[in-house]
Amino acid sequence: MEMFILFLFLYQRVDFTAGNDQLSESEGTETKHNSSFYLNLLSKRFQHTYASLEEYTQVRLNFENSLKRHTFLNTKPREASNSSARYGVNQFSHLSPHQFRDLYLRAKAEVVPPFNISSLNHSSHVARELPARFDWRDEGKVGPVQNQGTCGGCWAFSIVGATESVRAKDGHPLEELSVQQVIDCSYKDQGCDGGSPVRALAWLKETQEKLVKKLDYPYKGESGLCHFFAQSHSGVAVNGFKAQDLSDEEDLMKQWLVDYGPLVVTVDAMSWQDYLGGVIQHHCSSRSANHAVQVTGYDTTGDVPYWIVRNSWGTSWGVDGYVHIRIGGNLCGIADTVAAVFV
Repeated sequence: MEMFILFLFLYQRVDFTAGNDQLSESEGTETKHNSSFYLNLLSKRFQHTYASLEEYTQVRLNFENSLKRHTFLNTKPREASNSSARYGVNQFSHLSPHQFRDLYLRAKAEVVPPFNISSLNHSSHVARELPARFDWRDEGKVGPVQNQGTCGGCWAFSIVGATESVRAKDGHPLEELSVQQVIDCSYKDQGCDGGSPVRALAWLKETQEKLVKKLDYPYKGESGLCHFFAQSHSGVAVNGFKAQDLSDEEDLMKQWLVDYGPLVVTVDAMSWQDYLGGVIQHHCSSRSANHAVQVTGYDTTGDVPYWIVRNSWGTSWGVDGYVHIRIGGNLCGIADTVAAVFV
């Protein structure tokens, strides 16, 4: 069978911006008008073998459809600010929306109780003035952006990242813990086929399973058998968590963030396939949560206040691996399921 060689990153965990692999401004402009240029450009950088002309043609069609989608997403309402999100060619432009969803959006939403004012039963959570900008990265409490690859383990990345940060907030060194351990061992979830951050946190709390260091249980990008460690093995236990629907309480969500540390949230991330930067203010529904991420900060100093959200698609995506989402209106469903972790 004739093989069609294309240096592309299909189904591989590749850092699109590593070294000289980031598209230059002129290259980015050219790809908007010329799919052949895009495919030929990438043929010089990433190797992938296609078994048929049909497969190659489908990838090209996916890319051409993505260009049409970018035009729609970049059409801004009159009231949009200059900080509005930008959409364009990135490492997912060769995927159809269906492929993108099946590969990267595998989180499962849980119904959590809505906010209840009676839960604010001690002074530390009385509404108070918060800083105009707050980011746990500035405190040195957030680890590097991870890349889940084509394993649908965003749910595990989100809770492990939050646990790392909360432990660091409490005075311990910031160190990377094992995402693979959660993927393999959280028996109520489905590993790389998807899972729920809330279910995984409940598992950690109930079993008091200690999260070991990433070096002791490295990430493989696929589901595997659970490796058990002796109780004497060092690790981090999750002592508790709370998860609530704060969809009408985003100001309280800011307070949670400052008080508790980075928060675990589930979102509808379908439109994130094409995100390049800026603040998402439109084209992001809250109808169907499918992805889990961390909120590490917020910024209300500009004309559009926004959440600072750490993703797990590598640093080549978005703003060095982060996405900014307008505060207010529960955009992307960011406040539907909010979880704070306690260690």
